[in-house]
Amino acid sequence: MGDVVHIGELKLIGEIVRLNQDQIALQCYEDTSGLKPGEPVLSTGRPLSAELGPGLIGNIFDGLEFSEIAMMELTGAFVGRGTKIPPLDRKKRWPFTPRVKVGQKVAEGDIVGTVPETSAIEHRILVPIGLSGTVADIKTGDYTVEDDIGLIQTSDKQKVPIKLMQLWPVRIPRPCKTILPSNELLITGQRVIDSFFPLCKGGTAAIPGGFGTGKTITLHQLAKWSEANIIVYIGCGERGNEIADVITHFPELQDPRTGKKISERSIFIANVSNLPVSAREASIYSGLTIAEYYRDQGYDVAIMADSTSRWAEALRDISGRLEEIPAEAGYPAYLPERIAEFYERSGKVLTLGSEERTGSVTIMGAVSPPAGDFSEPVTSLTLRFVGALWALDTELAFRRHFPAINWLQSFSRYAELLVTYWSKIDPDWLNFRDRALSLLEEATKIEETARIIGEKALPEEQRLTLFISAIIREGFLAQQAYHEVDTYCAPTKQARMLRRIIEFFDMIHPLIKAGVPLAKVRELPYVPEILRLKEQSKIESIDQTMAQVKSEVEKLAHQYDIVT
Repeated sequence: MGDVVHIGELKLIGEIVRLNQDQIALQCYEDTSGLKPGEPVLSTGRPLSAELGPGLIGNIFDGLEFSEIAMMELTGAFVGRGTKIPPLDRKKRWPFTPRVKVGQKVAEGDIVGTVPETSAIEHRILVPIGLSGTVADIKTGDYTVEDDIGLIQTSDKQKVPIKLMQLWPVRIPRPCKTILPSNELLITGQRVIDSFFPLCKGGTAAIPGGFGTGKTITLHQLAKWSEANIIVYIGCGERGNEIADVITHFPELQDPRTGKKISERSIFIANVSNLPVSAREASIYSGLTIAEYYRDQGYDVAIMADSTSRWAEALRDISGRLEEIPAEAGYPAYLPERIAEFYERSGKVLTLGSEERTGSVTIMGAVSPPAGDFSEPVTSLTLRFVGALWALDTELAFRRHFPAINWLQSFSRYAELLVTYWSKIDPDWLNFRDRALSLLEEATKIEETARIIGEKALPEEQRLTLFISAIIREGFLAQQAYHEVDTYCAPTKQARMLRRIIEFFDMIHPLIKAGVPLAKVRELPYVPEILRLKEQSKIESIDQTMAQVKSEVEKLAHQYDIVT
């Protein structure tokens, strides 16, 4: 089961998915039209595996890890059936610098040397999993991925050559020493995520949303600004024009951390909707395996899977062809198990090797529920296995509120784990966060009444709640991806903005209770500046603005003889 086979005279790539006595069921990763009885089927004797080595970063692969750039150079825009090329360039020579010496003992996962893969990423060559012993030979030089760079003598005196490249079955998770607790914030620079629904390094998040809610732009922002060393973008079954847009514009984004192109630390798996569904199903695993490989080198890797709904649809198609009994909406009964296995391959780990080295794989999966229905099977099952949900709202998107993350439907199980982190920035962060969410929830209930009787008929305290919630929505949660300053917000600035907004509420709440009309507060000259705090590049400027607001509020209180 799972072995890769070559089918027919064209040697189409397939995989064994069922064994029944003397009959074998295959799923083919290419178009099978024209196949006829009597054509040979040859087994490779190994499962679907990924080639791991220098040359992955900056490349664009299909679901089977064939380089689409190299494919186009070989065959043109239309790739013929049966066309095969090695995933990694066999001719390019890489400068290798050893880190170990002859006679040194090494274990599986140890770093034996490095290759400068890009100007941003140092590729660390690892001892293959399952191999350990003594270095019998190692040398500096320029090598292809197939050349022997050294020899390791095992305990039974065998000398095993090591190369820049290694193979790993994509459906088997790469092992590690131990899984560490996820308690370190993955900084994304997006306030609604970091402050309200944070994600840990090694955590999991789902981004469900209907058409036009901004999933792709949100993923762009996360890829550009998240504190991850390497980005693996998996385009699984999306429309060809959307994938084309991503791989055209995404690599041109400026990496704010290195000042270079973001493609120098990114890998793309582009498996569009018109390719065979079986290859779509494999694309997710190819991306995961590549991410785990860089994790084992000690890097923090972020996976953007767009979208897991298309992957689930591929599972449904394959299951139907195997005549398996369908479950809800035609999906196979093992869909929950597959979704769980996908997200369980995330985590912050202590990697294999003699030295203590940590790495992480963080998974952010976009979900495309039909008509935005979050109760459909893929979305509802995903919610069971992820640590954070960023629910995109069509209504918010139509109001041009981006990121269109609904604060009532979203959640994060990591918030309590990150209290220690945020407390170092602001000891009252958790209190301010909870109060802001409570105000937003209360405002939603009040808005339902206001639609019936009108806002002016509401009590002043309820109008105050609506006023402050509008400031939180527009001045804190809404963020402009194309604004020079607002596109990224550091955690220190986020905490200060949230503190100042809640303190403003505490300043004016006693005035409203004492009978001061809310309209008088709205008329204060500096109050509108609260909405523009997000455009301030320095924390000192935020404090100065709020000091002016406080001065105006105190003058207003003095006019009404209220002691503040």
